[in-house]
Amino acid sequence: MHVIMENLPQVFSAYLVYLVAVISPGPATMAIASTSLGQGRRHGFTMAAGIFCGSMTWALAASAGLATVLTHYAHAVTVMRIIGGLYLLYLAWRAFRSAASKNDSIGQGPTGASHGRTFLRGYAIHLTNPKAIFAWLAILSLGLPAGATGVTVAVIVAGCLVTGFTVFMGYAWLLSLPGALRAYRSARRYIEGTLAVLFAAAGTKLLFQQ
Repeated sequence: MHVIMENLPQVFSAYLVYLVAVISPGPATMAIASTSLGQGRRHGFTMAAGIFCGSMTWALAASAGLATVLTHYAHAVTVMRIIGGLYLLYLAWRAFRSAASKNDSIGQGPTGASHGRTFLRGYAIHLTNPKAIFAWLAILSLGLPAGATGVTVAVIVAGCLVTGFTVFMGYAWLLSLPGALRAYRSARRYIEGTLAVLFAAAGTKLLFQQ
């Protein structure tokens, strides 16, 4: 505990970097937005939970040193990048199809949708993004002093995960409020079209980045 107190500036720097990263627009926030607006609060929370668990998986992996392993095996990162890029293009196609549809029903979820499938979609979005583990590695490197103990690592990871959970769930709650749903209903095609473009851009960037 004494070591943690001595290095509080570093720990809080790691928290700040993670907060900025988690609130920045990206595939995860876009998925939470489209799910909360289009399928309602319960599915929004479920999507957020899946994304959070994906983030937690990478946090534990980074803490265990998996990032070092991936650094030495570039092919593993390449495969993950291709899978993630293709999945984002699939989400872009879904959003485009929704934008082209005349069906304006929201809040009930699509036919045959289940919370299990929604959770797995969120988990897959985060798990197939290789940038996530390197972001966690950067956060841990920033916050860990020389000779840091396991307790210090746990404090940084736990604080960041609490922040991530709060932000993800907060997005799902805010975007499923009646006002947000009314706004979505009036501009559904424009919103889904924009999401399709953003998902497609993110997926293409993952596929073709060096």
